[in-house]
Amino acid sequence: MAYKIVYKESVEKDLKGLSREIKSKILDRIERDLSADPQGKGKPLKGNWEGLWRYEMQSYRVIYAIFEEESTILIVRIGHRKEVYRRR
Repeated sequence: MAYKIVYKESVEKDLKGLSREIKSKILDRIERDLSADPQGKGKPLKGNWEGLWRYEMQSYRVIYAIFEEESTILIVRIGHRKEVYRRR
């Protein structure tokens, strides 16, 4: 069963700073891999980010929430691993 992918509005700002190539790879892998198996592909976060998950792609991270009842994944943040966990 594929999960529906929903992006938080602030993710658009995250993507603006990335090259077209990186942006395309990240979005393709979200739609292909993450939507098919969000818990198997990701890892749960701890601390301030508890309740959310991360999906690693080289130096980039996708932070997301899983809503099992609706079969939906909410993408919260996308960014480089050095910056993605910082609060805005």
